[in-house]
Amino acid sequence: MTNPSLTLLRQIQVLDPVANTSVINDVLLGSGIIQAIDSHLDNIPPETNIIEGKGLILAPGLMDLYSYSGEPGYEDRETLHSLAASAVAGGFTRVAILPQTQPPIDNLATLSHLKQQTQSIPSVKFDFWGTFTHQAKGQQMSELGELAKGGVIGFTDNQGIENLGLLRRVLEYLKPLKKPLAMVAEFPSLKGDGVMREGYFSTTYGLTGNPAMTEATAVATILEMIAAIQTPVHLMRISTRRAVELIAWGKARGIPITASTTWMHLLLDSGNIASYDPNLRLDPPLGNPEDRLALIEGISQGIIDAIAVDHQGYTYEEKTVPFAEAPPGAIGLQLVLPLLWQTLVETEIWSALQLWKALSSNPRKCLGQIVNPIKAGHALELIVFDPNKTWTPTPSTLKSLTNNTPWLGQEIKGQVIRM
Repeated sequence: MTNPSLTLLRQIQVLDPVANTSVINDVLLGSGIIQAIDSHLDNIPPETNIIEGKGLILAPGLMDLYSYSGEPGYEDRETLHSLAASAVAGGFTRVAILPQTQPPIDNLATLSHLKQQTQSIPSVKFDFWGTFTHQAKGQQMSELGELAKGGVIGFTDNQGIENLGLLRRVLEYLKPLKKPLAMVAEFPSLKGDGVMREGYFSTTYGLTGNPAMTEATAVATILEMIAAIQTPVHLMRISTRRAVELIAWGKARGIPITASTTWMHLLLDSGNIASYDPNLRLDPPLGNPEDRLALIEGISQGIIDAIAVDHQGYTYEEKTVPFAEAPPGAIGLQLVLPLLWQTLVETEIWSALQLWKALSSNPRKCLGQIVNPIKAGHALELIVFDPNKTWTPTPSTLKSLTNNTPWLGQEIKGQVIRM
């Protein structure tokens, strides 16, 4: 008989993005911690469950900076339990929930309710963003101090900039609270009715374009405000080449910013919209080819710190409409790791460590969290990934309640096999 409390992963590739190492090791796991780790472990208890690790990868669990929960308010799209199941299947051990629930997370009662709901879901650690304005009152700040004491990880209204005076007050008020502010770099008045990134392809496909300046001018404005006030800000959903250039400029001058892009903006661009697949309708829209390349290079150079999932489920009826009428968003928690691996790591555009930093340790650093290296005695928050295992996303294999992804029915290589 084997001892279920002890597992030996023999000769498995261990990726440690904190120590910046990738080595083949024996790893003994048990009682919720790493019991031992070395190039070769001897004197293993005879009851130990042994897993041959050749071809497999052991690495820290992934962290998603922002995704949507349908619960409360839209449980037909996603519940906290289905979101957790998707996260586990995709290798995410931590997920931060955006505050656009119904009711929104702009008060302590909603926050407390959601935190209580997640206590029965031990497989994933859920964190919650709070809004910095009352969603029903528009121009009135939320009780930021109360929400901060209640345990939000930070604040975001998850929408473009409409009132610069209010933003200034929020930046000044948040500075002593030591909670990150996440912002969508977008001026809605420039965006207009655009449904895809403006350029050659928007003209070719006959769809209204959203100009890159919508994002670039907002990034430039935010940088000027942060430089003056010095409140740290995280820039969400960066999607254009010019925004990457401006962020590089800001970081070089010591402006306290971090930035993330979403996984689909690294894999696809406006040329893919030739299919008019409504699951490619995103906000911000997929960039033009030069934008996608700039984002990939931005991750490589550390200009863009992290990759977010921005998982958002919609029902079949909501998404099965013409492209321009579809609500923006797609699911992704179960798909991110294998698709980025086969597109960017297998092709040697990124190293495995670069990908893992952008999906695990760097997102946590953007939130000011401490990240430990993989060492004996540390608590477990690890996953095992098989980069060669193939599977097909279908309604039965996807753990999400909804299936709004352009990869539905396509064979994918790479799967998490153990949490």
